[in-house]
Amino acid sequence: MFTPDRPIYRQIRDLIVERMLAGGDGAMLPSVRALAAEAGVNPLTVAKAYQDLQASGLVKAKKGIGLFVADGAAGTLLAAERETFFNEEWPRVRARINRLGLTTSDLFAEA
Repeated sequence: MFTPDRPIYRQIRDLIVERMLAGGDGAMLPSVRALAAEAGVNPLTVAKAYQDLQASGLVKAKKGIGLFVADGAAGTLLAAERETFFNEEWPRVRARINRLGLTTSDLFAEA
Protein backbone atom coordinates (compact mmCIF):
# COMPACT_ATOMS: atom_id res chain seq x y z
CA MET A 1 0.00 0.00 0.00
CA PHE A 2 2.77 2.44 0.86
CA THR A 3 5.71 3.43 -1.30
CA PRO A 4 9.24 3.91 0.01
CA ASP A 5 9.73 7.26 -1.75
CA ARG A 6 7.75 9.34 0.79
CA PRO A 7 7.26 9.22 4.56
CA ILE A 8 4.32 7.03 5.55
CA TYR A 9 2.68 9.83 7.56
CA ARG A 10 2.58 11.94 4.35
CA GLN A 11 0.95 9.05 2.49
CA ILE A 12 -1.56 8.68 5.34
CA ARG A 13 -2.18 12.44 5.13
CA ASP A 14 -2.95 12.02 1.42
CA LEU A 15 -5.42 9.24 2.26
CA ILE A 16 -7.13 11.52 4.80
CA VAL A 17 -7.24 14.35 2.25
CA GLU A 18 -8.99 12.05 -0.24
CA ARG A 19 -11.61 11.26 2.39
CA MET A 20 -11.97 14.93 3.25
CA LEU A 21 -12.61 15.79 -0.38
CA ALA A 22 -15.13 12.96 -0.71
CA GLY A 23 -16.93 13.85 2.54
CA GLY A 24 -16.88 17.63 2.26
CA ASP A 25 -16.87 20.27 4.97
CA GLY A 26 -18.13 19.10 8.33
CA ALA A 27 -17.67 15.39 7.60
CA MET A 28 -16.52 13.23 10.48
CA LEU A 29 -13.15 11.58 9.96
CA PRO A 30 -12.08 8.17 11.25
CA SER A 31 -10.42 8.04 14.64
CA VAL A 32 -6.66 7.72 14.90
CA ARG A 33 -6.99 4.13 16.12
CA ALA A 34 -9.50 3.11 13.46
CA LEU A 35 -7.44 4.56 10.61
CA ALA A 36 -4.23 3.06 12.00
CA ALA A 37 -5.86 -0.39 12.14
CA GLU A 38 -7.27 0.00 8.62
CA ALA A 39 -3.92 1.13 7.18
CA GLY A 40 -1.85 -1.28 9.24
CA VAL A 41 0.36 1.42 10.75
CA ASN A 42 1.26 2.69 14.19
CA PRO A 43 -1.34 5.07 15.66
CA LEU A 44 1.43 7.65 16.20
CA THR A 45 1.93 7.78 12.43
CA VAL A 46 -1.75 8.57 11.90
CA ALA A 47 -1.69 11.08 14.76
CA LYS A 48 1.20 12.90 13.07
CA ALA A 49 -0.78 13.15 9.82
CA TYR A 50 -3.83 14.49 11.68
CA GLN A 51 -1.66 16.98 13.61
CA ASP A 52 -0.31 18.29 10.30
CA LEU A 53 -3.86 18.80 9.00
CA GLN A 54 -4.98 20.41 12.27
CA ALA A 55 -2.01 22.79 12.21
CA SER A 56 -3.09 23.82 8.70
CA GLY A 57 -6.61 24.51 9.97
CA LEU A 58 -8.12 21.82 7.75
CA VAL A 59 -9.23 19.46 10.54
CA LYS A 60 -11.02 20.42 13.73
CA ALA A 61 -11.20 18.27 16.85
CA LYS A 62 -14.36 18.29 18.93
CA LYS A 63 -13.51 17.06 22.40
CA GLY A 64 -15.16 13.77 23.19
CA ILE A 65 -16.72 13.52 19.72
CA GLY A 66 -13.99 13.19 17.11
CA LEU A 67 -12.24 14.82 14.19
CA PHE A 68 -14.08 16.76 11.50
CA VAL A 69 -13.32 18.48 8.21
CA ALA A 70 -13.10 22.20 8.97
CA ASP A 71 -15.41 24.67 7.24
CA GLY A 72 -13.90 25.67 3.88
CA ALA A 73 -11.28 22.90 4.01
CA ALA A 74 -12.68 20.91 1.08
CA GLY A 75 -12.47 23.92 -1.24
CA THR A 76 -8.98 24.77 -0.04
CA LEU A 77 -7.81 21.19 -0.52
CA LEU A 78 -9.41 20.91 -3.95
CA ALA A 79 -7.64 24.08 -5.11
CA ALA A 80 -4.32 22.79 -3.75
CA GLU A 81 -4.80 19.36 -5.34
CA ARG A 82 -5.58 20.98 -8.70
CA GLU A 83 -2.50 23.19 -8.46
CA THR A 84 -0.32 20.19 -7.61
CA PHE A 85 -1.77 18.26 -10.54
CA PHE A 86 -1.16 21.04 -13.05
CA ASN A 87 2.31 21.92 -11.74
CA GLU A 88 3.70 18.46 -10.97
CA GLU A 89 1.70 15.67 -12.59
CA TRP A 90 0.31 17.18 -15.77
CA PRO A 91 3.70 18.10 -17.31
CA ARG A 92 4.77 14.42 -17.06
CA VAL A 93 1.43 13.20 -18.44
CA ARG A 94 1.50 15.74 -21.29
CA ALA A 95 5.09 14.79 -22.16
CA ARG A 96 4.12 11.11 -22.31
CA ILE A 97 1.09 11.88 -24.48
CA ASN A 98 3.35 13.78 -26.85
CA ARG A 99 5.96 10.97 -26.89
CA LEU A 100 3.25 8.48 -27.79
CA GLY A 101 1.83 10.75 -30.49
CA LEU A 102 -1.66 10.63 -29.00
CA THR A 103 -4.36 13.08 -30.03
CA THR A 104 -7.30 14.37 -28.03
CA SER A 105 -9.53 12.04 -30.04
CA ASP A 106 -7.32 9.08 -29.11
CA LEU A 107 -7.59 9.94 -25.43
CA PHE A 108 -11.35 10.36 -25.38
CA ALA A 109 -11.94 7.29 -27.55
CA GLU A 110 -10.30 5.12 -24.87
CA ALA A 111 -12.24 6.66 -21.98
